[in-house]
Amino acid sequence: MRPGEDALDVGCGPGPLTTELVAQLGPGRVSAVDPSGPFAEACSARLPGVRVEVAPAEALPFDDAAFDHALAQLVVNFMDDAHAGAAEMARVTRPGGTVGAAVWDYAGEMTLLRRFWDAAAALDPSAAELDEGRSMRFCTPGELGDLLSGAGLADVSVAPAVVTAGYEDFEDLWHPLELGVGPAGAYAARLPAERRQALKEELRRRLAVTSEPFRLMARAWIGTGRV
Repeated sequence: MRPGEDALDVGCGPGPLTTELVAQLGPGRVSAVDPSGPFAEACSARLPGVRVEVAPAEALPFDDAAFDHALAQLVVNFMDDAHAGAAEMARVTRPGGTVGAAVWDYAGEMTLLRRFWDAAAALDPSAAELDEGRSMRFCTPGELGDLLSGAGLADVSVAPAVVTAGYEDFEDLWHPLELGVGPAGAYAARLPAERRQALKEELRRRLAVTSEPFRLMARAWIGTGRV
């Protein structure tokens, strides 16, 4: 990205990607949308000067060719109609501009969720049907690339990005799950106490972590295409 360009964050949430775009381009060059009113409000409050709208990716409230870049971070697999969302992102991007989308590699190198669902399925075979590695679409290079190509984009490419997350100890990792955060957490939180404890111990065993600080790796796929 270069100064003077315009960028759109699709599915902005409270604004983590929007914040990075503002740092590069300035608030007047960045817009954001999210279908959730509270998320859009949080993003707007966090980043004064950014145009933030409540809207789904499938119906972006912008003119054709309004941006140099339209980006969706970790959201295409949550869109009601990802094909329509990708087409809308292409529509609002200028010729020569970039459309990009990032997704977690749920089925492969996302250590926490891979170990969690493997542990859950070992104790409860029916849990396998809830595994994001099975249920989430567009989370392989082929599917993500096809999604962008299907929106009419040229020069589509998909590349990996590896990040790590640090935890103070296993309890630091487990606590959000027990509170019901995400699909994995929702599954853990509704288990009876005895079964939840068994899952906790099985996950700890599979991660091979102790009470010491540790880090886990997660891989995302980043797809880009040119309008």
